[in-house]
Amino acid sequence: MSGPPRADNRPPYARIAGHYRDMISSGELSPGDLLPSIKTLATQWEVSTATADRAMRLLREEKLVQGIPGVGTEVMARPISLSSGTERHDRSRKTQSSWGVGERSSGHTAGIVEAPEDVADVLGISPGDNVIRRSRVYRDGHGIVSHSTSWIPAEFAQAVPELARSERLKGGLSLDLIARATGRHVVERVDEETARIATAHDLELLDLEADTVAAILVLTTRFLDADGEVLEYGVDLGAPGRTRRTTSEVQQ
Repeated sequence: MSGPPRADNRPPYARIAGHYRDMISSGELSPGDLLPSIKTLATQWEVSTATADRAMRLLREEKLVQGIPGVGTEVMARPISLSSGTERHDRSRKTQSSWGVGERSSGHTAGIVEAPEDVADVLGISPGDNVIRRSRVYRDGHGIVSHSTSWIPAEFAQAVPELARSERLKGGLSLDLIARATGRHVVERVDEETARIATAHDLELLDLEADTVAAILVLTTRFLDADGEVLEYGVDLGAPGRTRRTTSEVQQ
């Protein structure tokens, strides 16, 4: 026997945004549909116009709606699929680029840093040991697609010095350069997907306002060699409102 419904303790603006987010996700609202005006929302939800405007601003930040001067707030077409590290690796092998359709990358930074505890656990090293950290931001016409970080064992900095330089790699992804320099190839990949409410650090990396309340997808990939050693650990933070879409062939 189930108990009474849980109370919704979110702030009013978050409840309003959540209501329309659910309507968009379910298809009840389609691309091109208009949401009520700020004044109408304030009346319907019995909140101030500032609260109603904040709710719409949150949906705009999540790229679910867009404001059209003189018209109103319009539901946007669904953003392109959020790619995992495995998909970007496969794409690079085929096209020599990790970008999806309409994407570009920027903010490439790299260096040797102390390994955080979660990363150290994946790489089989001690927290605080040296590790190569590479990061970049993927964008498309809607804004940020994801913030992507690659954690690579520090031993590869000697064979492939450019891995620790803050510039976009030439000649393929980091794994391609590692394979050519060391002969160690990826033979197994382990993907995981989790969802969480964006932390303050997540919001900073995704260029969102500090008071934003939104769920994001976190995609991780472990790339293993023939000995089961991790060559790279990739972590992608998907921007709010992005979708994960995969296509598979069905055998008859």
